[in-house]
Amino acid sequence: MPEDYFVHPSACVDLPCSIGLGTRIWHFCHVMKDARIGRRCILGQNVHVANGVIVGNNVKIQNNVSLYTGVELEDDVFCGPSCVFTNVTNPRSEIVRHDQYARTLVRRGASIGANATIICGATIGRFAFIAAGAVVKGVVPDYALMAGVPAKFKGWMSRHGFRLGAPGSNGIMTCPGSGFRYREVEPGILRCLDLPEDQPLPASK
Repeated sequence: MPEDYFVHPSACVDLPCSIGLGTRIWHFCHVMKDARIGRRCILGQNVHVANGVIVGNNVKIQNNVSLYTGVELEDDVFCGPSCVFTNVTNPRSEIVRHDQYARTLVRRGASIGANATIICGATIGRFAFIAAGAVVKGVVPDYALMAGVPAKFKGWMSRHGFRLGAPGSNGIMTCPGSGFRYREVEPGILRCLDLPEDQPLPASK
């Protein structure tokens, strides 16, 4: 592993694994072998990254989060404190189900609130926003705001993290923070009209 990242002395990093440039791994974290962590990530206190987990670039993982085998976080994902991932739908202590781990994918730019639970096998869409304490399963659309137990669709969130209001007569919703415009191009499919989903946000002034 290269030396161009920071690992706190209390953290444990098992070899071999991959950690990108500029990443910071803080107190009492454990990164297991064969994990892949991208560039400029922040792992807060007591984060566990299991074998084979994939973490993209610029991912922020707050305190007390465990990423179990089968979890993949794309670039720019935010995981709030103590949010929970699972990897088996029917765990039993007496039965080994390592070959039945379900894949969970959190796509680019999504945010998961504190104490939310993501049931294994879920796909969280790009720039989706999972409210604190929500319990999510299945497929979450891009930009969707999900809240409750079980989580239900509550509206749309902008890429800048602002809730979008009702569309105007032209079907356009405008982000109050950035001025970016959004529209449902098909029922249940929201797209930004001012910036492609795969393009980084302009640098803040």
